[in-house]
Amino acid sequence: MPARAEDHFYGGQAVLEGVMMRGRDHWAIAVRRPDQSIHVESHDIRSVGSRFPFLRKPGIRGVLALGQALTIGVRALTISANQSVEDEEKLTPRQIALSMVFAFVLFIGVFVIAPFLGFRLLRHRVPSSLVRNILEGVFRVLLFLAYLAVIGRMKEIRRVFEYHGAEHKTIAAYEHGEPMEPTGVAKYSTLHVRCGTNFLLIVMILTILIYAAFGNHGLLWGIVFRVVAIPVIAGISYEMLRLGARYPRSALLRGLMTPGLWLQRITTKPPDVAQIQVAIQSFREVLRREGTLASVEEA
Repeated sequence: MPARAEDHFYGGQAVLEGVMMRGRDHWAIAVRRPDQSIHVESHDIRSVGSRFPFLRKPGIRGVLALGQALTIGVRALTISANQSVEDEEKLTPRQIALSMVFAFVLFIGVFVIAPFLGFRLLRHRVPSSLVRNILEGVFRVLLFLAYLAVIGRMKEIRRVFEYHGAEHKTIAAYEHGEPMEPTGVAKYSTLHVRCGTNFLLIVMILTILIYAAFGNHGLLWGIVFRVVAIPVIAGISYEMLRLGARYPRSALLRGLMTPGLWLQRITTKPPDVAQIQVAIQSFREVLRREGTLASVEEA
């Protein structure tokens, strides 16, 4: 039998007309081309954690994992953007990187700084900074939910959400020992406890608590603290996500993960067979590079 979730937590990411899958030491991507063929490629994961073991300690490894995920995500998006379009429409890595930086800065501005500035204007009507920070956090979560609901209506984003569902189904099928075939994979849920959507929601909820506790010392401090605290909050969120995946039978952890699973009903959609085939191709390539594909085929 292949290594299951208890040995390594496989993950992935939906991209444009494709899926990126990540293993222990390798990641792979499969993309549906305009001619309906599937482009597949894979790469090594070069982690600084292998050279500096202290970076793999709880709390710190979450920040490292987030940085690696962003780096791999940019590369995967570059590949998918170029493979899913005609040659004359292809983008350069620099164009993709600049757009990602712009998107990240915009995200920080809209979801972190803007709510803080907006509720700071209410300080005369709501004198308690604790109450303002809690209201700010709740507003941030609602704003994030509204954003996902709106973009989910766009045709292109809906297809990404469908590939997201294909990614989850494929990983769930593998974790249950199912052969990597579309008919077997299709029967599994589009919801998965280790989803990045869960991670983002945990981050949003933790910001309510942490910003409320420490973010009450003026305008400049409020902005700087909210930005600087993001890696720390990400590290804590990562550990919570790992606990939820490692102890799925814990009633407490299941309760904590439930809101994220609800949210995945927005960020994942049922995929068609062609999309599942792409996800399987990506995952099989990761297993091939990791040396476990043969054992999966024998299962």
